Amino acid sequence: MRYPISIQTFATIRNGNYVYVDKTDLVYRLAQEHVCFLSRPRRFGKSLLISTLDAYFSGRRELFHGLKMEALEDKWDVYPVFRIDFAKGRFDLAGELEKVLEEYVSSWETIYGKCDIYTTLSSRFQYVLEQAAARTGHQAVILIDEYDKPLLDVLEEDLENVNRSILKDFYGTFKAADASLRFVLLTGVTKFSQITVFSGFNQPNDISMDSRYDAICGITEDELYSVFGEVISEMASKLNYTVETMKAELKKQYDGYHFSNALLDVYNPFSIINAFNKMDIDNYWYKSGTPTYLVKLLEGHHVNMQKLTSRPYESQYFVDYRADAENPLAMLYQSGYLTIKGYDRHYREYTLDYPNVEVRKGFVALMAEANKCCS
Repeated sequence: MRYPISIQTFATIRNGNYVYVDKTDLVYRLAQEHVCFLSRPRRFGKSLLISTLDAYFSGRRELFHGLKMEALEDKWDVYPVFRIDFAKGRFDLAGELEKVLEEYVSSWETIYGKCDIYTTLSSRFQYVLEQAAARTGHQAVILIDEYDKPLLDVLEEDLENVNRSILKDFYGTFKAADASLRFVLLTGVTKFSQITVFSGFNQPNDISMDSRYDAICGITEDELYSVFGEVISEMASKLNYTVETMKAELKKQYDGYHFSNALLDVYNPFSIINAFNKMDIDNYWYKSGTPTYLVKLLEGHHVNMQKLTSRPYESQYFVDYRADAENPLAMLYQSGYLTIKGYDRHYREYTLDYPNVEVRKGFVALMAEANKCCS
């Protein structure tokens, strides 16, 4: 079995015979929406989801052969796809965000044309979208990966307000060009709705806590056992465990994420794939990198996790951005260090806690890093 370690391109996975957990029924459902936002922790498969949607809207039917999508779609129309990936930018540098957006818009203008009367990035982008729809006969699709990185890179800095204003204006294009849009998806770690990033256009449909999409990123227990059953048996043999003990170890180490009040168990996909590839239990997720923005936020502060997890919360207290070191609940939840552990339907309140052993150890490492920065 070939494991797609650090591979986030759907075509590469499919053409390279890498193992793929079929999410295309959920992708098809999502593609029927209009403007959506999805928040998930880092290393959870958001970029692969964007790539899969790109392949679908580009009409690449051959990549979906044998998958659930094949039985759901029969038209395979080809839409003009506009994909933006903020992952590689250094947005702590002044002018970097404008430079990145300029490169994207300029590249699209070479395909769909440029009109000199439009001079701002947002007006040029709107013109391109309208021209793409007119020339192809199909509305445009916009896919934005790590939409929040230009802000997370500069939290608590003067540049944050500058980048926020640029993004607000650029995203405002979605409202102006709505008639030319078939589908829009923004993904990221953090939901910044409370600080007006989304106020330039109609609020997107936030599917982050929509139970229909709980499993669109990550691996459920049913998927784990059906796709990786043979591998689990091999791993158990190598580590001298019974299969049931091996399953319990994997669950303790990597399971425990819940993204809605349905409380569907979701395993960390990055850690699971690495564990199977190396045939060993380790803390792969937090070893892959510590979020700089979270280290900065927590510098010099002691977070009493027991206090944070000992009381119930309404969802508004942890689903929207709050850069507050005195009350870091929202950032810890959105970054994956906390997850939903219980839901009281009468009071509509949630309890939160660490997802699993790996994350608990990762939080200790995170606090050590934050305290080291100010020692």
